[in-house]
Amino acid sequence: MDFSNKKIWVLTDGSQGMMSQVEGLAKQFQPNFQSIHTKLIFPWSKIQPGILPIFSWIFFNKINIPLPPDIIISCGRKSVYLSIYLKKKYKNIISIHIQDPKINFKNFNYIIAPQHDNISGNNVIKSIGALHKFNNEVFEEVLDDNFKIPKINLISVIIGGSNNHYDFSLKETVELVFKIKNIKKSNPEYNFLILHSRRTTKKMKDLLKNKLSDISIILKEDEANPYTFALKHSDFFIVTSDSTSMISECAFTGKSIYIFHLPFKRKSKRIEKFHDQFEKLNITKKLGDKNDLIPWIYNSLDESKRIASILKERIIKENS
Repeated sequence: MDFSNKKIWVLTDGSQGMMSQVEGLAKQFQPNFQSIHTKLIFPWSKIQPGILPIFSWIFFNKINIPLPPDIIISCGRKSVYLSIYLKKKYKNIISIHIQDPKINFKNFNYIIAPQHDNISGNNVIKSIGALHKFNNEVFEEVLDDNFKIPKINLISVIIGGSNNHYDFSLKETVELVFKIKNIKKSNPEYNFLILHSRRTTKKMKDLLKNKLSDISIILKEDEANPYTFALKHSDFFIVTSDSTSMISECAFTGKSIYIFHLPFKRKSKRIEKFHDQFEKLNITKKLGDKNDLIPWIYNSLDESKRIASILKERIIKENS
């Protein structure tokens, strides 16, 4: 089966994390695909998929379908609705959903879920961590000269924020600042780049700027995001424990990843399993009290490529 001529749609709510996952998988089939951001009317925007019937009018964006896609790749709760709607309307569509859809798995041809989600089924394919869009081709597209950031001896500190599982307050931010300062004292030859996410609060950003601007690079809000540059050139990463996606993205590089563990707001066996798995695979280590930076080796993760290979084999076998 030639996948290069297949029409592919990727469905998300538009969030960067979900877009990275569907795009990363879609590009393993072919580079050209259509991206659709789903937006639902109330109450579908709030409730779990599968509770109410699905009609075309529940979508804010009216989907123009002169020719239906061959493959749809969805990610996230809101995109489940559109995936099921398209699958019911066009029976021959191959539907792939990333993450646990929280409804009957029979609604999809295939489900891609990380091992720490602890779900299984005949159509479930398990990934190690999260899928994402980063690969060597993406790194080659980075225009390094656009960033006034050193490309050698670079340590990127990637900071998230509070979520359903973790507390990330100013107290934890102060603790992280203290550790970064001590590491810099012991390793003055290294350059530190501070990156934050959309969940990082203004107070946290202000504290980081006030305490670390003299020993690290902190970009202004209106400057281009150097995240891909950082993945490409960093020798070490220090990543806060709240984001499995950021850690998974760093793991593609094969570079050493230290995890700054945050206090749990509520215990999550899923998240604990994720961190345990990455430590056992020698991908990550806890950011402790020692200030020595000791690199280590592990097999870089390219889960989008690996999962796509499994999918292609199964699609060909099950459609021959």
